Amino acid sequence: MTETVDPTRWVCPRPLRDHSAVMLGHGGGGVLSGELVEHLFLPAFAAAPDDARTPVPALADSAVLEVGGVRLAFSTDSYVVRPLFFPGGSIGELAVHGTINDLACSGAVPVALSAGFILEEGLDLEVLGRVAEAMGRAAARAGVRLVTGDTKVVERGLADGLYVNTSGIGVVPPGVDIRPERARPGDRVLVSGPIGEHGVAVLSVRENLEFGGDVRSDTAALHGLVAAMLAAAPGGVHALRDPTRGGLATTLCEIAAASGTGVEFTESAVPVPPVVEAACAFLGLDPLHVANEGKIVAFVAADEADAALAAMRAHPAGHEAAIIGTVTADHPGLVVARTAFGTTRVVDRPLGEQLPRIC
Repeated sequence: MTETVDPTRWVCPRPLRDHSAVMLGHGGGGVLSGELVEHLFLPAFAAAPDDARTPVPALADSAVLEVGGVRLAFSTDSYVVRPLFFPGGSIGELAVHGTINDLACSGAVPVALSAGFILEEGLDLEVLGRVAEAMGRAAARAGVRLVTGDTKVVERGLADGLYVNTSGIGVVPPGVDIRPERARPGDRVLVSGPIGEHGVAVLSVRENLEFGGDVRSDTAALHGLVAAMLAAAPGGVHALRDPTRGGLATTLCEIAAASGTGVEFTESAVPVPPVVEAACAFLGLDPLHVANEGKIVAFVAADEADAALAAMRAHPAGHEAAIIGTVTADHPGLVVARTAFGTTRVVDRPLGEQLPRIC
């Protein structure tokens, strides 16, 4: 007797992302992070549309608010990197640079930062002093003031040494309008330099690994680089983002989704240092998903892309900048890479976090 199969009775396994508790991946900047923001925080903050058919508003690295006729950018970020010190920097530099860069990606001139510390009982005061001094030096080099802050202490074993939160405000110059949704077909996609260095640098120290060469975090303040780009290509810089958690792939996917456009890039045009390539090959990682802390991705009008590229290469933070792709009206919301074999592949955001606790 032949049994009749009824497909309508099939039941799919529980979806991978149907979690009842927070996972590490929710902090990784990938798909899980996006879902947490869209489905939990935005509705709770009354920022989500009432109609499910209405698109979720594009979210930038900082909010731009008009106060007394002046446009201010406001941003906040928290840092939980482990270990606290790594080749090229520490949690202190990350906290300052990260917030400055979030403001810069709105075209803002950073003005002031706050610093909040969650300290674990038993933390060596010498360690705390090194972190604080690193923050002070980074802010001074960037020309930005640390003006207010707060300190809390929790019981031993509850904070992994210390965590840092920084918030910042900046002034957006008249005429500057840089939002993810402003990317448009024909734009060129530029990246300011080699990718993946920060994530690999942190991992090398955390796991005591060597990859056949020295690798240092690229942590740096990028507001000077952004100002040079805006001066060289006035009106031509449509969207900016610093590809931190989730890496270059996440940045491209987010801007494609926000702008309703497609992105096409050539893998061989993306600058990947040999040591990063070796580390990723050894660990089974994709360099496109590895975090950066001193890089900018820019979507620039085609007729001003060469001017923007020249300005980037003339700045110390962008001397290895490259044009890696274009924006297209085809396949809106999708990012497609052209491989070395002449084929194409769809590039997506990572689901969770390949390298946790890297910023």
